[in-house]
Amino acid sequence: MRKLFLVFTLQLCLFSFSQNKQLLYGFSEIPQSLMQNPGGKVKNDWYVGIPLLSHFHVNVGISGSTVYDVFADNDVDFNVKLRNAVNSMEPTDFYGFNQQLEIFSGGFAFGSSFNKNEYISFGMYQELDFLLYFPKDFAVLALEGNQSNINRFFDASDLSVVADVVSVLHIGYNKKVDDKFTFGVRGKIYSSIANVSSTKNKGSFVTVPGENNVYNHIFDLDLALQTSGIASLIDDENSDVSNDVDVLKKRVLFGGNLGLGVDFGFTYQLTDQWSFDASLLDVGFISHTKDVENYAINGQYTYNGVNPLFSPADDGQTADDYWSEIEEDFEDIFTVDTTATKYTKWRPVKFNASLNYAFGKKQSQYCNCAVDDSDYLNAVGLQLYGISRPKRPQMALTAYYYRHVFNGLRLKAAYTIDSYSFNNLGLGMSAHIWGANFYVMADNLLQYKNVYDAQSVSLQLGFNYIFNKK
Repeated sequence: MRKLFLVFTLQLCLFSFSQNKQLLYGFSEIPQSLMQNPGGKVKNDWYVGIPLLSHFHVNVGISGSTVYDVFADNDVDFNVKLRNAVNSMEPTDFYGFNQQLEIFSGGFAFGSSFNKNEYISFGMYQELDFLLYFPKDFAVLALEGNQSNINRFFDASDLSVVADVVSVLHIGYNKKVDDKFTFGVRGKIYSSIANVSSTKNKGSFVTVPGENNVYNHIFDLDLALQTSGIASLIDDENSDVSNDVDVLKKRVLFGGNLGLGVDFGFTYQLTDQWSFDASLLDVGFISHTKDVENYAINGQYTYNGVNPLFSPADDGQTADDYWSEIEEDFEDIFTVDTTATKYTKWRPVKFNASLNYAFGKKQSQYCNCAVDDSDYLNAVGLQLYGISRPKRPQMALTAYYYRHVFNGLRLKAAYTIDSYSFNNLGLGMSAHIWGANFYVMADNLLQYKNVYDAQSVSLQLGFNYIFNKK
């Protein structure tokens, strides 16, 4: 019965995410690219995003054994596949889910009638961010029990999880200083809808033999779980889900725990064809002061028993009965401190930088000459991405090719190397029909034939109305 719990945990821990938007970064015909670099190039006079449709993004991935490795029909015993999957993973592997939905957005250029070199962009989006590191020692304990692991120390720091649902109201300023240098900055107001964080756990668990065939189960723990926006939803006596949804809606704009953040970015034109750009995103924090409930276990506890605490399940015992029995034992051992202490969380900071080379000048149909010295049909480049994470930063390197097919169609292909795979091939398309703009982007196209064995999957799409510069 323990295997049912372990399978569920393993499926959660097989997936990870990066929030890397390498296809959107630098795609200047799409207004949302300014969210990746507020100092990027601007190629429109004004735009308005179609509410709730202007940008949708979802990203999941795999950083270890896949679901296919565990459930493939390959004549290998399930227990063997499950054990191999657990043993092959590390505590730095993690599961996650990232989703963004742009609620509204817009932007406009201003300045002199001959040189509109300044630009304001604004909007609001919702983001769900979930990250759970693979608790390897906990998984081994659930799989093997402690009867066969006498004198082995199980590391409690393997348990690390963070989940955040926020809305972000933002306004950005972009200025083209001259033909070479453009910079930008974006201010953000975060409204946390709900937060769960447990990332600094310490301690261990070990079973040692005692006298008279008695086992000593020794817990030396320093565990903490911080939550905001959760307790009122769980503790209320109202079972009507619609009322909870109404509560969450009120937190979307200044109704929850608030924070501030800022983005920075620039683009520098090294030569007519070479350019370099970089950005630093989400340098900010959220102060959690409302609906806060924290839990902590701190100290050394010893439980004496004839049988191992995590013994094999009895015949006919359900998974619920098995874990309920362990829960009752834990309640006799541990004292959980519950507090309402305020806390502050920093946002995961993201870094982007790219070196780009443009070539193939667009020619006029009326003469054998270039239309614009800065208008090229093709571009290639390298992009470096990084994001701060509780255990260690996550990095990615992307090589891309951009093609201006014709006035209404642009394509971008990207090949990314990251901690999940070495064959992430992605494709992005931006189409313009009169003032309407539609874009769609997807990663890991080669692995869509078997999603269960895919290392990562990402999708972005959106609709805008754009008035381009003449």
